Amino acid sequence: MKLSHTFAIALVGLKTHKSRSALTILGIVIGITAIILIMSLGKSAQDLILGQIQGLGSKTIVVIPGREPRGPSDVAQIFSDSLKERDLEALQKKSNVPTLSRVMPVLFGGDTASYLGETYRLTAFGATDLITELFDLSVAEGMFFSESDIQSRGSVVVIGSKVKQELFGNQGALGEKIKIKERNYRVIGILPKKGQVSFFNFDETAIIPYTTAQQYVFGIKHFHRFIVEATEESLIPQTVKDIELTLRENHGITDPDKDDFFVETQADLARRLGTITDILTLFLVSVAAISLVVGGIGIMNIMLVSVTERTREIGLRKALGATEADILNQFLLEAMTLTGTGGVLGIMFGAVLSFAASVILTRFVGLGWTFTFPVPAALIGLGVSALIGLVFGIYPAREASLKNPIDALRYE
Repeated sequence: MKLSHTFAIALVGLKTHKSRSALTILGIVIGITAIILIMSLGKSAQDLILGQIQGLGSKTIVVIPGREPRGPSDVAQIFSDSLKERDLEALQKKSNVPTLSRVMPVLFGGDTASYLGETYRLTAFGATDLITELFDLSVAEGMFFSESDIQSRGSVVVIGSKVKQELFGNQGALGEKIKIKERNYRVIGILPKKGQVSFFNFDETAIIPYTTAQQYVFGIKHFHRFIVEATEESLIPQTVKDIELTLRENHGITDPDKDDFFVETQADLARRLGTITDILTLFLVSVAAISLVVGGIGIMNIMLVSVTERTREIGLRKALGATEADILNQFLLEAMTLTGTGGVLGIMFGAVLSFAASVILTRFVGLGWTFTFPVPAALIGLGVSALIGLVFGIYPAREASLKNPIDALRYE
């Protein structure tokens, strides 16, 4: 019998019990929908994170205190106080790092600012005026602090747009004083709405001279980061090497395995975060794939019920000349059509939900989220759904094909 005829007979069998067929593929639809949704959101999240990292620029290098975390036991190392003023001075010497263009010490942490009874939880950010170039910042009103403010530990601050709105509302903020850690800071600049740049939301930030932040906000003599810029992107490996050699000499370290700091380029960070998001996505997809197995078992059970209900039909077809191969193909095609249809519906639902999630995250949460349709995942999902129909349909189809026509015709 031609395969097209067998397929037509299989479709008639499925249409006879439309409700049952729809409920049978529900597990497949849910599984494929979940996989498409997870893969789409995972790729979009990865693109968003990498975009934020690249906001610092391709020539940027970050020096972080503490041993580089390689496991759970190393996490506490990131709170090290190993980066000191003498390290900053050493890096600024051209003889130590000839390919270094500029370096900025950074301090940051959550704190509360107040103004005339209004309070707001913000991120206090200690830096130099280089922050304007490294993070591509500008002021909508006023100006940034100067080198003299840094040298004198000036009590001046540049605030983000949200900080201004929360503390001052619609009234002017320039020249007013806000209080952070019981100390007054004069507002000399206001940032325009900027949003997230490399893990920092500058709308919620108060930027002050790093010397002021060290003494009056954080009360420490070390730095949380050094942000370094190389003269050329091609010179980043040499710059990293010179930074490491300079800091090891400063810290009396001869064995690189005992470094109390680590250096991270934008490429390193992008690669590491890309690996993390890939692993997380794979894990979630594996969890979602369980529903496909459950759906496959459900299809096998329903197909076995269908074989029992259609025993007389099978006997009649065999009596009219249908071979075991014809019966086997018919029930296999029924199972594969069910799972294939479930796969297509799952891809459609997954795409719609992913698009809806991207719209919600962009409009209502304020993230620069872009919709990404995972074409490879869709093709794999379609193939896997058909394979599930084949695997879980073989046993019921074989049971149907082996029925004796005489016994089948006698079945009540």
